[in-house]
Parts: sequence; structure tokens; C-alpha cells
Amino acid sequence: MPKGVKVAVIGGVFAVMVGGAGYGAYNIVSALNGGGATGAGGPADERTGPPSAEEVEEASAKFFAGWEKGEAAQASTSTNNNAAAQAVLSSFGEDAHITGVKITPGAARGTTVPFTVKAKVSYGGKSKPLTYKSELTVVRGKTTGRALVDWQPTVIHPQLKRGDTLVTGEAANPPIEAVDRDDTVLTKEKYPSLGPILDALRAKYGDKAGGEPGVELSVRHADDSPDTSLLTLSKGKPGRLETTLSASVQAAAEKAVKKYAQSSVVAVKPSTGEVLAVANHREDGFNAAFEGRVAPGSTMKILTSAMLIDNGVTTMNGPAPCPATATWQSQTFKNLDGLKADESASATLANGFLRSCNTAFIKLVDEDPLTDASLTNEAQERFGLGRDDWKTGIVSFDGSVPASSGPDRAANAIGQGQVQMSPLNLASVTATAITGDFRQPYLISPELDDRQLATAKGLPSSTAAQLKQMMQLTATQGTAAPAMSGLGGDIGAKTGSAEVDGKATSDSWFTGFRDDVAAAAMSQQGGHGGDAAGPIVAAVLRASG
Repeated sequence: MPKGVKVAVIGGVFAVMVGGAGYGAYNIVSALNGGGATGAGGPADERTGPPSAEEVEEASAKFFAGWEKGEAAQASTSTNNNAAAQAVLSSFGEDAHITGVKITPGAARGTTVPFTVKAKVSYGGKSKPLTYKSELTVVRGKTTGRALVDWQPTVIHPQLKRGDTLVTGEAANPPIEAVDRDDTVLTKEKYPSLGPILDALRAKYGDKAGGEPGVELSVRHADDSPDTSLLTLSKGKPGRLETTLSASVQAAAEKAVKKYAQSSVVAVKPSTGEVLAVANHREDGFNAAFEGRVAPGSTMKILTSAMLIDNGVTTMNGPAPCPATATWQSQTFKNLDGLKADESASATLANGFLRSCNTAFIKLVDEDPLTDASLTNEAQERFGLGRDDWKTGIVSFDGSVPASSGPDRAANAIGQGQVQMSPLNLASVTATAITGDFRQPYLISPELDDRQLATAKGLPSSTAAQLKQMMQLTATQGTAAPAMSGLGGDIGAKTGSAEVDGKATSDSWFTGFRDDVAAAAMSQQGGHGGDAAGPIVAAVLRASG
């Protein structure tokens, strides 16, 4: 091709694009210029530093323009991950059948731009409006220096995670109408933290509940977790699913966890194992109440006390000195600041339990006949923990109390080391401790799908009586007394603070019972047990009266 023709073509494109003044025009011109502005002296110096307000507005506007027009390729060039952005933007129209997109940006907060999306979802002759809010952040491109939208799937929809897609079509499972133990309907609108749990119940029991699927816009998750329904075009027929939950206790649990970040709580009925409430306050939607794997701190002393009593090492009124420090195989353990040492004759196991003295327990874990596996055996055989056989009705963690040697054997005894628990596990520990019987917690009756619940031999009646009495003393005279103050009935509790590597503030743990309800909560980086988890448990127990 002659040089003059080539120049004319490029010049023609340039003239047309500038005349059109569109966002697509800017991208072509920018590409021709290597991504930067040019002047008489050639390419300008590549920009550095955070994008300016003008650049934020310009980059977001270009992205919005391409998205509104359904031009995934154009919109994705305004991001810092072209391929990933284009795939999601393409599926927005092709798989999710979303059209007529109108985006209204809000006032930028630095480099972050909030916006509202209004569109229409159409499928099988049915259409419905769709409205939601999201936000994006503009960053400086590492190689080009251009201001670009920092690509995250949440830009397109706040519930999208990496690898997820938006799809519209016949739902993967029929809808359910979940009801509590008294036939009250449970919805994610009224009980927000139940959202992921109701989705999981629908995925597992939708077919068994007798419903018929409708047409929905959903998030299809890359990790094979249940679809998240966003919009229903045709309802289908919901099947009725009975749960063990109590709407009143659930409402109290929802309200309680909202006061503390990264917090979760579970309440169970010790006489049956039925789950009365499960609530989480987490931005990631993770059901930490059932699936969390976190060191439980001093709440573990319930189980450790059971081990000491069952193995004849001591009794609740037996000696358990509480020195300022205790050394176990080269590692020195100490108590929480402010806890007064006590090595007198009055230093009993019950006294160490209600004051939460770490060293009292450390001093006892090397007594005969205890071994590295003693705590593990107690957890598995009597409390039903750590055997991977719980069948609650949804995904749950069974706890982990591994046999450990070296310093971790002592650390495990006070809920550190390698021990991991969820609030569900700890609520079950309390239920077993006060009744003497292990009844595997469950959310859905095993009669619905012929599940075999886990079993364990439980505790001798004398051990359970001592554990219950120690928890009663702790709730009325010990570290749990402030949180449990004002609660009537037969009450007991145990506090816990779990130190986490790299975190200045410990995780807050608390478990307690009131009559035939046991509850346990954790608040990650919530401080001492009574600071955050304690008030959560107390609120749930108060609602159960």
C-alpha cells in the first residue's frame, strides 16, 4: 500500500473519531498514541501516582459507556484486566439476558465511584426491571500509566466473586418456603444472615420439599456452592421445608451479631440437639457459625476439665495451683493481665475455671495417666468432635482436636495450639457438658432424608454434674458474670480469649446456657470473651426464655 493511502486511512479514522466525540473514539486515539497524550514534541511523559479526579471521572465514564451499550470489548479496555472483564461483561448480556442498562454514577470518594444500575431482565417471554448498587475504583495502569478501572467481578454485581457468572433461566432447584419450629416463614429479607443458609437448604432439599422451579436471575458460583437467586421472573412453586430454628431466637441472634464485626452465634437445644438459631455478621457471607475453624481460647477448658476429671487427675474441688507462669517443654505460658496468682490450698480446679487461669490447666496436663492423645480421645469419644461425621443438614465443621506433642499439647488444653472450633461445635460442647449426653446438632430433621446422625458415648453423670456446677459458678461469680448479669433461670457460662498470630487484638469467645438452651459465639478480634461474644450469647439466651 502506498504511504499516502496508509496515512490517509489513519487520518480519516482520527478525524471521524474526534468528530464523533464518543468514548470509543477516545480508546482508538489513545491506542494509536500508545496510551498517552501527544503534543508537538512527541509522546508525553508517562503519568505516575494516584489518578486525578479528572482521570477518575474520565475512566469510569468510558467504562460505563461501553457497558451501557452492551459492548463488552470496548468497556473492558477501560479496565486493568481486559480478558477477565470482557468475559463477565459478555455473559451479562448473553447468559444473564440483561438489556437496557442505564448507569447513574454517584459522587466519587477519592478514586472510588459508587453507581446505580437500572436494567431489564428478559427470558422466555417474561421481563422484570433490575436495580442495584455497586462501586468501582480507578487505579494507575502499571505498564501504560493510564487511569483504568480496577477490575473486580463485584464491579458488575456486588455478589459476584472471581469465576462466578450471572445466568437467567430455569432455576437449578425448586424454591422452598422454609419455616421455623412453629411454622413461621423464614426469609432472607427478615433474617438477612440466613440468606446463604436458605440458599444451601434450597440446593439440598428443594427437590425433596415438593416444589417446582421457576425462572430466575442467579449468581452461579465457581466453587460449586448453591446458586444465589437475585431476581425471580416467574416464581415456580415453593416446597415447604421445616427447620428446627426458632424465629424469635433467630431474630435476637441477628440483632446481637450486628453490633460486632466478624461475629457469629449458634443456639441449640441440649435435650434434642436441634439448632434454634444461627447468625453471622460478615461481609463475605461465610457461615462461620457452622464452618469456622478458629482457636476457641479458654472456652476449651470445659473439655479439658472433662478430660482431667474423667482420667482421675483431679476433681472440681481438687487442687489446681494457679502460678503466675507455667513452663511446658521450653514454652512459658502466662495468664491474662490482671489475674492474681494463687498457689494456696484454695486453688481448686473450679477456682481456676471460673477465673480462667491458664497456668492451672498447664500444670495438670502432664499428670499420669494423660498422654498426647488424651484430649483428642475425650473430644472424639465423649463430645463427638473431630471425626468428620456430623450431618447437620448443611455443610458444617466437626471441630478438630488433634493429638499434639511438645508445647502444642499444653497449648491445646487452653484452646490455642492446633485446636479449631466453630460456634456450632462449642454450643454442642456446652450441651454435652451440662446434660452428659452428646446429641449431634442438626438444622433439618434426619427423617427428611434418612441421614444417620453422629453418636458418642457422652460423659459420666458425675463429670457432667461437676462441669455444670463450674459453669454456673463462672456465670455468677467468675469472668462470665458481667455478661450474664440479669439472666434468670438455670444459667452457666465460660469465657475465652484466643490470641491470633499477627493480630494485636484477641478473638472473643463465649458460651453459656440457660435452662434448655445452649449458645456459643465468637467475634474475631473482638477482645476478651466478655467484651463482644458475651453480650451476643446473653442476648440470645435472654430471647429464649
